[in-house]
Amino acid sequence: MTSSHEHGSRLLEGVYVPLITPFAADGSVALDAVERLTHEYLEAGSAGIVALGTTGESSALDAGEQRAVVDACARVCAERDAQLVVGAGTNSTAKTITAVEALAGTPALVASLIVVPYYVRPSEAGVVAHFRAVADASPVPVVVYNIPVRTGRNLGAAGMLELARHPNVVGVKQAVGALDTETLEILAGAPREFSVLGGDDPFLLPTVLMGGAGAICASAHVCTERFVAMTECGLTGKVDDGRTHAEALLPVVQACFAEPNPAVFKGVLHAQGRIPTSDVRLPLVAASAAAVERAMAALEAAQ
Repeated sequence: MTSSHEHGSRLLEGVYVPLITPFAADGSVALDAVERLTHEYLEAGSAGIVALGTTGESSALDAGEQRAVVDACARVCAERDAQLVVGAGTNSTAKTITAVEALAGTPALVASLIVVPYYVRPSEAGVVAHFRAVADASPVPVVVYNIPVRTGRNLGAAGMLELARHPNVVGVKQAVGALDTETLEILAGAPREFSVLGGDDPFLLPTVLMGGAGAICASAHVCTERFVAMTECGLTGKVDDGRTHAEALLPVVQACFAEPNPAVFKGVLHAQGRIPTSDVRLPLVAASAAAVERAMAALEAAQ
């Protein structure tokens, strides 16, 4: 990012692409396509890559596939001096600690993305205690992933601000379905070096304008340069230019999330000739032809 930003102490800033996991025709992970996409997104101005996120279908990959994806992303990020973040959270504190400890020594790795524990619905105190235990043990800084629509549990502003003061918790991917009051409280109350990263693609610009550091943005699989430019406008206070980008990109976001993520993105990337198949793994199913066509039309309009 440019030196005009006054955010030098933030570890994470800008647009991070939560990389899809492309599959070959035989169903295996297409690691050559992982590397190629990583190069393309970094070339387009992304600050880094998130491997093994929700968009990467991490829960459908076996341990060997997960490691191979991380290694492929790490090779490219190290070569290009970019940042790698790896998703490692589970709904077990002990298993999450084991997963983050296994990441030690990964080239280019700057942080692990740890989701609020899902399905078990702990109290807010339990969620905070989980993150404290993981952050205490993690060899790299931790980014909280707050996405209540997937986990069944929201981490509110009080708990988040408590975690923001932990020396090994450096940010949050905030995906609560709105730019809500609690998110505004976090933006206002967190230490300056704590990175609030937008995780809901319709709300990225206002989040950055209110003090956010950028985004972990699935929609940046397409129109990458424009998402980067929009975020840069937010970071530098160019509100009118940023709004022009945001208004143009909203139909893209809506079209790409019309069916369960990441099916539409894979359909588009396959149609663009960038990945070998549009396949996803069960329980996800491939995007409908109509959804992919609508997304392609939205992209065309936003170019």
